[in-house]
Amino acid sequence: MWYWIFKYILIGPVLRVFGRPTITGAERIPREGPVILASNHLTVADSLFLVLMVRRRITFVAKSEYFTAPGVVGRMKKWFFTAAGQVPIDRSGGDAAAGALATARRILADGKVWGIYPEGTRSPDGRLHKGKTGVARVALASGAVVIPVTMHGTRKVNPIGTRMWRFGKVSIRVGEPLDFSRFAPLADNPNVVRATTDTLMQKLLDLSGQDYVDTYATRGSR
Repeated sequence: MWYWIFKYILIGPVLRVFGRPTITGAERIPREGPVILASNHLTVADSLFLVLMVRRRITFVAKSEYFTAPGVVGRMKKWFFTAAGQVPIDRSGGDAAAGALATARRILADGKVWGIYPEGTRSPDGRLHKGKTGVARVALASGAVVIPVTMHGTRKVNPIGTRMWRFGKVSIRVGEPLDFSRFAPLADNPNVVRATTDTLMQKLLDLSGQDYVDTYATRGSR
């Protein structure tokens, strides 16, 4: 319930005022069943606009620190991220990537929508960076379709390094679904995993019109 209140009553009016968002190709997102939404990542606001404009509930994976901070502020953060459709993973003492991917597989096994940014972090320079292979590994293991999605204009509305939002125009483009299930028997082959990832990133490049750089985005840009 809180997800829908958060989406339509709390953040919806604010996002519509600042971003005047539109979405094209939304009909390409299946109305039911497991789906992976894989998007470029320009700013923190990307997740909020995706949640607002996609009809189905999107679940993201987030670090557990967002949900465990003490005090009133900590409880507010926990409520915010939970209401925004994020679920926690414990990144301490183990393989954080494995934990995140296991959580993603559970989300898809329940027939839900998993939202993921293949670059792994926000682009530090507005270019599209090399994709990490997690999304491909989950797609190959689960058989879920991957739908490329690109954000446009969020960097102007929510510039990196600033707290104040600005007025702008946000648009979301939804590409054709990608079905990698035929490669499932080769899910453990690193060359297949890399090729699958690169195919997705090419689709994101075509949709976004960004310049591409064949290096990973740095976590320090977050």
